[in-house]
Amino acid sequence: MNETPITIKRALISVSDKTGLIDFARALHELNIEIISTGGTSKLLRDADVPVLDVADITQFPEMMDGRLKTLHPKIHGGILGLRDTHAATAMAHAIGWIDLVIVNLYPFAATIKNAAATYDNAIENIDIGGPTMIRAAAKNQGWVGVIVEPLDYEKVLVELRTTNSLSFAMRKQLATKAFGHTAAYDALIFDYLEKKTVPDTVPPTLQLTKFADLRYGENPHQTASAYSLNNHGHGILQAKQHQGKQLSYNNITDADAALACVQEFTAPACVVVKHANPCGAAVAATLAEAFTNAFNADKTAAFGGIIALNRPCDKTIADAIAQVFIEVLIAPAYTAEALAVLASKPNLRVLEVTADQAAAQEFKFVTGGVLIQDKDLATIERADLQVVTSKQPTATETDAMLFSWRVLKHIKSNAILIANTTHTLGIGAGQVARIDAVEIALRKAAGKTQDAVLASDAFFPFRDSIDRLANSGIGAVIQPGGSVKDAEVIAACNELGIAMVFTGKRCFKH
Repeated sequence: MNETPITIKRALISVSDKTGLIDFARALHELNIEIISTGGTSKLLRDADVPVLDVADITQFPEMMDGRLKTLHPKIHGGILGLRDTHAATAMAHAIGWIDLVIVNLYPFAATIKNAAATYDNAIENIDIGGPTMIRAAAKNQGWVGVIVEPLDYEKVLVELRTTNSLSFAMRKQLATKAFGHTAAYDALIFDYLEKKTVPDTVPPTLQLTKFADLRYGENPHQTASAYSLNNHGHGILQAKQHQGKQLSYNNITDADAALACVQEFTAPACVVVKHANPCGAAVAATLAEAFTNAFNADKTAAFGGIIALNRPCDKTIADAIAQVFIEVLIAPAYTAEALAVLASKPNLRVLEVTADQAAAQEFKFVTGGVLIQDKDLATIERADLQVVTSKQPTATETDAMLFSWRVLKHIKSNAILIANTTHTLGIGAGQVARIDAVEIALRKAAGKTQDAVLASDAFFPFRDSIDRLANSGIGAVIQPGGSVKDAEVIAACNELGIAMVFTGKRCFKH
């Protein structure tokens, strides 16, 4: 492998993304670098009075088959792939000139398939063949060739060329690494489009990551961390517009993601407060202001330093209220100018604008040596799904409360118990290793507010002790999946206490 600097005498340019191209090409020309180009790129440069040689002039072969064949020729790929210290005689014998710099990016396949009107044939026609071939050839021959796949790298290449009249191996290696990532992401997008399976059989090509940021640290200060966005898998916290505040931390991102996932369960005005990845308050109401008040007051102690997510634009009324409390992150789909002016008084508050999106059908969890992939829990429970198993029938109000509870319960770490009324949570017991412990915590959190409330459990009750604990609590109904070998005992306990119970037939564990 040649690791010495190389002189750039000839560059091939063929790009779909023409951002900054004319200025870059002019700069190459001023450095006495000959430019070869194709089709639309060649025309753009020529119209801008940048001297350019068509690929067809090199190959002595015209573009044909609607542009499918233009660069796939030995005089192009030999010029890119040839080893200068080994293949010089062969190149000379066949009149192959060296190509020292390749500037190529690919047909807009991603933009094509995002268009709802695009047909399958449109998508297939926008699969680039010659482009990836040139990119990979140049990246493989990084000992002798530089390759650029995105306009962001134009300036740093020019700086090196102007400073040293050459391109270093360190730069060529860096560019080659990015080039292979570019073609891998492109192929992965095509794979995903063609595969169209709930869980793909071949996982690695579909997991393409783009660095979002190096974080100050991970969960704890002694842990280094970075954030990466997962290409083509929905729109979430890492795609949010940040209006103000410090950089998002590792824990901010995970908590904000949990808050956004929960608030998107609701179509009515809703607010969710999250602390340490668990909702500690959630509410729906006729107005967003009322929803915010009820969600925050559900557990004001836990809400301190938490994350707030709204599913309606944040106005000045909400901003005024938030300015009076301490939270780390605020999430909303939009903000009024007045709201942003108020929030600016809290410069450390991270203010994110992001629309809830369930486009990503799968979720990923990395474990040592592998990755787990599952469908997101998008299941909902409706009235028709509820099976009443007790003598007492739940009232319409209790049924409404249970359906509300289930939507929040899905987002609480198991073992999870939730006490609520029809519009907001009252007490949450999260992440306990014994279900009775989660019941105890939820009851303590909801103390004094449980009259006519309901209790929701994310999995069956293994014993009747949790139900016995509800005696004299005021809780009128319980919703749970059912399925325990001791269901009969649990039902009997509810009958003895005059509590209605329904089975959903579905659990909602979250680990």
